[in-house]
Amino acid sequence: MVSACLLGEACRYDGRSQRSERVLAALEGKAVIPICPEAAAGLGIPRPPVDLAGGTGVDVWAGRARALTRETREDRTAAFQAGAQLALEAARRFEATVALLKEKSPSCGSQRVYETGVLRPGEGITTALLREDGRTVVSDEDL
Repeated sequence: MVSACLLGEACRYDGRSQRSERVLAALEGKAVIPICPEAAAGLGIPRPPVDLAGGTGVDVWAGRARALTRETREDRTAAFQAGAQLALEAARRFEATVALLKEKSPSCGSQRVYETGVLRPGEGITTALLREDGRTVVSDEDL
């Protein structure tokens, strides 16, 4: 599985892609399942940026943190969790054991995420769920 934005899909919160030639080269000849948990959850493109508040993706699943829009602090936690569940269903359906995801995303970050506007160590909501299910999640920055 690969974050769709890294493949060139314009699905980021700002309506752009994060197309990565490094990622595309690493995936050449491999079967790829593109995912964008936020778009899959119906959050729209573009959409207001979201930060985690109160912790990381693990904390969101434990009920200790939330996913809030950056400016208005609107709670998007349920939608982010729904998108993560859709990504997990895809991983199970296609027997994907590894996900290469976009770092710093509140969904896909695997090492660092924005918490209340500050980049902190931690993982996003989708990454936390995939790892809990035994999937390996790799950052695009590790290639």
